Amino acid sequence: MKKYTYILICLLFISGITLAQKRKLKRANKLFEMRAYTEAAEVYENKERNQEVLQNLADSYYYNTSLQKAIKTYRELFLTYGDSIDVEYYFRYGQALKGIKNYKVADKHLSIYYNKRVNTNAFIEALEKITPHTFKLEQIDNENSSNDFGLSFYGNNKVAFASARNTKNPSYSWNKLPYLDLYSATLTPENVLEDIKEFSEAINTSSHESNAIFTKDGKTMYFNRTNTTRKKTDAIKIAHVKIYKAEFVDGNWSNVTALPFTSNVYSTEHPALSKDEKTLYFASDMPGTLGSFDIYKVAINDNGTYGEPENLGTTINTKHREQFPFISEFNVLYFSSIGHEGYGGLDIFRSNMVNDGFDKPVNLGGSINSNLDDFAYVVKEKENKGFLSSNRAGYDRLFGFYREENMLTKYQVEGIVQDKNNEELLTGSLVTLFDESGAVIQDTIVGDEAYYLFKIEPNKKYKVRGSRKAYIPQDVEFSTDSKGKVRHNIYLSLESFSDVEERVKENEKGDVKVQLDKIYFDFDKSNIREDAAETLNVLVDLMKKYPSMEIEVSAHTDARGADQYNLDLSKSRAASTLEYLVSQGIDGNRLKSIGYGEMQPLNKCVKEGICNDEEYDINRRCEFTIIN
Repeated sequence: MKKYTYILICLLFISGITLAQKRKLKRANKLFEMRAYTEAAEVYENKERNQEVLQNLADSYYYNTSLQKAIKTYRELFLTYGDSIDVEYYFRYGQALKGIKNYKVADKHLSIYYNKRVNTNAFIEALEKITPHTFKLEQIDNENSSNDFGLSFYGNNKVAFASARNTKNPSYSWNKLPYLDLYSATLTPENVLEDIKEFSEAINTSSHESNAIFTKDGKTMYFNRTNTTRKKTDAIKIAHVKIYKAEFVDGNWSNVTALPFTSNVYSTEHPALSKDEKTLYFASDMPGTLGSFDIYKVAINDNGTYGEPENLGTTINTKHREQFPFISEFNVLYFSSIGHEGYGGLDIFRSNMVNDGFDKPVNLGGSINSNLDDFAYVVKEKENKGFLSSNRAGYDRLFGFYREENMLTKYQVEGIVQDKNNEELLTGSLVTLFDESGAVIQDTIVGDEAYYLFKIEPNKKYKVRGSRKAYIPQDVEFSTDSKGKVRHNIYLSLESFSDVEERVKENEKGDVKVQLDKIYFDFDKSNIREDAAETLNVLVDLMKKYPSMEIEVSAHTDARGADQYNLDLSKSRAASTLEYLVSQGIDGNRLKSIGYGEMQPLNKCVKEGICNDEEYDINRRCEFTIIN
């Protein structure tokens, strides 16, 4: 009896442990769903490491930028459950690896995710030559700094920013830091924040406030505020973010109201105003969004009402996060994205407004973007200075910057390709750029305007070549000097073989042929006779004079005799002609032989018995057509 009682107690004990484990897992999942990632990770670390636990644990570290821990956990997940992992984990694993600049392994996983080859190092190298500016960053001296971001212009020398420095605020479950408040400050010429003050209680509440922007007259503020209550989204309760408007009346901020297109079931955040203050840009995950967050715009009507929000579309937005828009006085849209190709984390991009739309975004480059999150970019275009935020140092920090034109984008060679004699534009010509070792760097087929342009680099030697079928190629060498000429305009004037050589003629079909005396073969033979060799030597000399010239050797018979016999004989004679040219030092790669038999007569003698010998003789020939 005692034995059975002991067994029962053990079973109840094990059952209790299992139940407790399940409760802890349920709690961890609940914390994860609520985006309380720090707490969730602590619980998951003590759970049995099944696929669900590893996925959520790795994501918890990833979303809190604990990248080394995230990478270690993702690696364990992939090694254990590689065949059953959702493709989205390849993206996050790749981004985590980018966060520590392990681009080689990151590219491997991102290539699987995108189903195409990703080469981040090649992207970075190419980007250095096309990004418009280079930046010099300086962290802003900020007493009591603690997770500060989103600096914005506020009057002449005043700024506003968000900070987690108020330790009296409750802590945020995501990262265990105090809730954000908005602050104003004076920014000195030395990039020091002074006279830092909280905004009033009308603006700062017990929730998060951030990303304040102001109209030019300083009388209207737009900013983020997180809801104090959570609403279910896909069965998960989330506290969404709304954009609020406040008015400065009698020295106080008042009339604080949420904008009418905001909602309790999706977020609207990161407001930005156009220069004329008639359009508000923002980020949102509202219905119709392509992915996590997209950039939108909405009209601000003269009567103070708002239009319908418009998604900026697939040129700007991806299936991943696009956030923190800013529209400059030059109508350039700046925003942060993790979906467009970059260095890792959120990178800052720019896109020009063209015909009321935006062109393809350009990454601002490695002098401003890091392998972690870079965001909340604002700029005074005419002064070439501004601010951004970044967590590259572990926490969100404020940076000021100065920018200069990227000289690498100024180094270029351009020109047109034309006929040397009649100056006709040679559309469809090939232009090739070589480095000093003769390796091909770039090439292009010129379009209707026969124009070419190549980006080049300082302190290097180059050669540009124009080539075209039946034309003599032209090579032009040049070099670049970092202190000298950065733009080279090189007109490529090509001369056709027919203009410089009497024996080269273009027929009515557009074929360019080398006219030689007739080559004779002995009856039913294909070997080259002595008189034929003398004729072919003229072609040998011509091809040695022009090393780029390529020739098709074609042999033809008349219509007398069997069709197959004539075809085989013509092939043999064309091949013998080619072999002779090669024996005289012409590279076989420049030659092509073909026998047409009786298929291409020059007259009406298309069958046996209808012409005299002289007429048939016209069709017995070898032709030499320039094919390049």
